Amino acid sequence: MLKPLLAAALITLPLPAIAQTAPQLAAMRKAVSADATRNEALLERLVVQNSGTLNLEGVKAVGELMRAELEPLGFAIEWVDQSAVGRAGHLVARHQGNGRGKRLLLIGHLDTVFEPSAPFTGFKREGRRAIGPGVGDDKGGMVVIVGALRAMQAAGTLKDADITVYLTGDEERSGRPTDQARADLIEAARASDIALEYEGLAVENGREFGTVARRSSTSWELRTSGVTGHSSGIFNEALGYGAVYELARILDGFRRELPEPNLTYNVGVMAGGTPAAIDAAGVSVTASGKTNIVAETAIARGDLRTLTPEQDARVRARMAEIVAKHLPRTEATLTFFDGMPPMPPSDGNRALLATLNAVNRDLGLAQMPEYDPARRGAADSGWVAAIVPTLAGLGPVGGKAHAEGEWLDLDSLERQALRNAAFLTRLSMEPRGR
Repeated sequence: MLKPLLAAALITLPLPAIAQTAPQLAAMRKAVSADATRNEALLERLVVQNSGTLNLEGVKAVGELMRAELEPLGFAIEWVDQSAVGRAGHLVARHQGNGRGKRLLLIGHLDTVFEPSAPFTGFKREGRRAIGPGVGDDKGGMVVIVGALRAMQAAGTLKDADITVYLTGDEERSGRPTDQARADLIEAARASDIALEYEGLAVENGREFGTVARRSSTSWELRTSGVTGHSSGIFNEALGYGAVYELARILDGFRRELPEPNLTYNVGVMAGGTPAAIDAAGVSVTASGKTNIVAETAIARGDLRTLTPEQDARVRARMAEIVAKHLPRTEATLTFFDGMPPMPPSDGNRALLATLNAVNRDLGLAQMPEYDPARRGAADSGWVAAIVPTLAGLGPVGGKAHAEGEWLDLDSLERQALRNAAFLTRLSMEPRGR
């Protein structure tokens, strides 16, 4: 059921401002169907070109493939170099419309988690499934963007639309500092009225969902220390409990005391001994020790995922309180490394989903309820959601993201291109209002 204020807003808008004409929808449907083979060929070209985040030349090459698709549609292309933060850069494509409708920001990413050294390579079809590294996350999403824009052009609705396509080159492993790596994306959001993100569509048991919220992704590092010595003296006043017991106390405290809705806090890697260490990337640990020596050092790294900035601040404070209650003769420090901020649910985000469901009705597609944010990861939409209403997960249907065997439903490319062409047209026709 629509909230009263949203329902009133929709009623007061003149029909032409919020709906496409039947001929426009027919033209979009025809164009998407005609481009099906072309879009699948584009998907293959994108997937075959490795663009692991640290493969800077590969990311740039995918950017050039996307430039070749967007420039003929009337988009002005800019490459935002990110060498200062150790990344390739971002491709930004801007289409200037009539200046009256809502300004739309479409977000995707050029990179994948699969670096050139990954054994999972190539592109293959199994029936109507495409399989390959990054096929769904997010190369299929970029194909949906291109397919939707081509359909709009065929229907005559692209020419008046103000649209910016922003394809980041380091979504999977952001450059540091992150606020510098995302400064231009944030500025693009400030120059927009609506943001739409094109990672994979949420689907469960055949039902499609709308993503009005996504959680954050932050990493943390816990280091503990203790007095080392012969194990026969552990627990006494001279040696205390050692670093490993202190680490175990804190992690178990997290397990027992932190749980609440929409919160997770995983421990990904840990080590303890005399000594113990972790590499600069925070992914590999080393340790040595003997059973009769009290551990001097222990280290753990994990992530923290929250739904709102308020929840994030509250949980961090509670974690710090748990860390501070040291066992005798031990010390501990907790450090957070900011990653992606959350995309909290909002009235504006839900209004976008209501508009998308109006499009679904026009197209004869099923209504899409809200997806549980605890079942999704973080994405670049988190960087803009505090600035403009945002809807995420508008890409194709797929599975096994970030894993060998990642796949995409090829039929969903056509359905999502049509759905998004109609959705973007409707949004671009709404009065700007500011």
